[in-house]
Amino acid sequence: QVQLVESGGGLVQAGGSLRLSCAASGSIFSINAMAWHRQAPGQARELVAALASGGTPNYADSVEGRFTISRDNAKNTVYLQMDSLKPEDTAVYYCNADISIHGSPSWKLYDFWGRGTQVTVSS
Repeated sequence: QVQLVESGGGLVQAGGSLRLSCAASGSIFSINAMAWHRQAPGQARELVAALASGGTPNYADSVEGRFTISRDNAKNTVYLQMDSLKPEDTAVYYCNADISIHGSPSWKLYDFWGRGTQVTVSS
């Protein structure tokens, strides 16, 4: 099977920075899009940033200019550099990827999620 494991969350003061990482492992044939989502208490999960293989990044309006998504395809890893953090960025951040796996047709993509990492920004 496939696993996504996030790391890099923590507590930071407003204006600070954090870098999240998400490594995919397992029976991976190829990875298409990778993305970061977040969910604050009492709120719906929202897309923060996404990056398709060979594509250009897309960002939520609320993080545009402050967050940067990047990938290391050789390591099956996606990163989220978060700068100028605000208290409203506090949430659990989840990694998500569309992956084709060994033993299935290469065109068939499966949607995998990590368990999340907590980011807390204090004012």
